[in-house]
Amino acid sequence: MYDPSDSMLDTAFWGALMRSNRHDAEQIMRQLLVQTSPPGSAEKLVVTALERIGADWESGRAALSQVYMSGRICEELMALIFPRTPDGNNVSGRCAIVLLNDYHTLGKRIVLSALRASGFSIQDWGQMTQEQLVAKALESDVEVLLISTLMLASALKVKDLKTELDAKGFNGKLLVGGAPFRLDKRLWKDVGADATADNAMDSIRVLSSLLGRQS
Repeated sequence: MYDPSDSMLDTAFWGALMRSNRHDAEQIMRQLLVQTSPPGSAEKLVVTALERIGADWESGRAALSQVYMSGRICEELMALIFPRTPDGNNVSGRCAIVLLNDYHTLGKRIVLSALRASGFSIQDWGQMTQEQLVAKALESDVEVLLISTLMLASALKVKDLKTELDAKGFNGKLLVGGAPFRLDKRLWKDVGADATADNAMDSIRVLSSLLGRQS
């Protein structure tokens, strides 16, 4: 039986992504979904592989094309983990997701795919600097702004962002996520965010709560 914590399974899935072999990656995912009921197990498999590929790229062991293709494959596989809800079950609310300063987009892709598959209408603002994000947030008047960061320096910038948004009359809420917030459980409070989510599954629950909906 497949165990989501099994390093052999992690390695097999990582290998399929590094080869850009969507068929093998999907077969591993489907077998895992049959043998384990929680979607979080499959999400963990994806996150582990993508984080490893990201580290491989930073150390020169993976090409940018492998990073790109692995992200695209995993984004497509999100439909297996989080089946799209019927149109009638869409969750209302003006929301947007953005990567602050950093350029590593894989984590944001996972969260965005999961939220859209769960019925949320989420605008994807890509990657922005603090100045760009302030202008866009004020212009769009979103209810919840989801901010993803990879580096601690970027996570700490959320505090300045929050101060500037408040000073300019922004009434929306900030939901933050990414490695720095997973490592430091108090960081989201320290930077003035309204909430944090550790992963895609958690983001569904937290965003529902911020919007005042049932998850």
